[in-house]
Amino acid sequence: MRVLMSNYEFPPIGGGAGQAHLSLLREFADNPEIVVDVLTSCRGRGLAVERFAANITLYKVGIRKGDLHHWRRSEVLEWLLKAPAHYRGLLEANRYDLAHAFSAFPTGWLCWRARANMPYILSLLGSDVPGHNARLSLDYKLLGPVFRRIWKSAAMVVANSQGLTQRARAFMPDLDIRIIYTGVDAARFHPPAVRMPCQHTRLVTVARLVATKRIDVLIEAMDLLRQQGLDVSLTIAGGGRLAEPLRQLAQQRGLDAHVRFLGPVDGDAVPQLYRDSDIFVTSSVREGLSNAMLEAMASGLPIVTTRCEGVDELIADNGLIVEEPDPRCIADAVRGLVRDRARYEAMSAAARARVERFSWRRTAEAYLDCYRSLPQGAAHDRNDR
Repeated sequence: MRVLMSNYEFPPIGGGAGQAHLSLLREFADNPEIVVDVLTSCRGRGLAVERFAANITLYKVGIRKGDLHHWRRSEVLEWLLKAPAHYRGLLEANRYDLAHAFSAFPTGWLCWRARANMPYILSLLGSDVPGHNARLSLDYKLLGPVFRRIWKSAAMVVANSQGLTQRARAFMPDLDIRIIYTGVDAARFHPPAVRMPCQHTRLVTVARLVATKRIDVLIEAMDLLRQQGLDVSLTIAGGGRLAEPLRQLAQQRGLDAHVRFLGPVDGDAVPQLYRDSDIFVTSSVREGLSNAMLEAMASGLPIVTTRCEGVDELIADNGLIVEEPDPRCIADAVRGLVRDRARYEAMSAAARARVERFSWRRTAEAYLDCYRSLPQGAAHDRNDR
């Protein structure tokens, strides 16, 4: 079975969507049932070809990429102008059974244009689904009809959480959507042998530094916790266009010594970052299904999060969901965990136990089942009107 995958971002470019794709490819590596070609992007010029595994090849379209973790419209447009020629070249050189697009747009556009050649699966990942993202509101309005055509023509549409499914159905109520949860590598992300109780509490968050992550709310919560006499620190891992304004906010609150900005962290260093922390905190506006939250859970960290799509499927007895994105509410939740060691330890154990149901092997098997169910190599165009 030969699959043509496409994703406009792939590590080190991008965020959770690229990391999820990378993890899925690791599961497919050396699987004799499947051969995969991936069309994606890289910083540079021309087309870079890399062998990921014996059965997986990456074709990276070079673009003039600035911030690796933030996409400007001009960069998306550049990839969208350059990628189709390479996509056609792969179609001409190989006979594929199906295509798999990660993100409805811009990636799904390639599959839609080649829909006469083969069926395609569309994986919805978050910002590619119209919703409450002020920065993309104009894009959603202008591209809404295009999104609908791409979604309707897909042989299968997959979302990574119930929350994202609900948002997608608000946009297209009659759309048939399958849920395949994001996985986590529970062997790579694990608790330390001993997490010793101490007076100092280490909070951590891992995210792109963009408006939807509301990192400013976490810094304000830190300020309140320090004012209340708690010995806490916050480590922020991730890059983005709001890095400097957030550093200035921390300085204004007198938190220079207590809020640490790591910037983008190499993937190999992330597991130890979680093991060196005590509580994972987040105040995101939305998540499909948070990769960082799953990694923190696998590392045995209790979670303090604001309510957003995807959290109900992850948080039960392993964390606290704050109903309002208010610094005082987040500070109250953290303070309650710090002062109740028995509750903290129970949540830590529950976090690790709960994440066992989210494995990349299970995710990969679910996608293989999807691939097997399609009319391979045949044109498929559903309700393309």
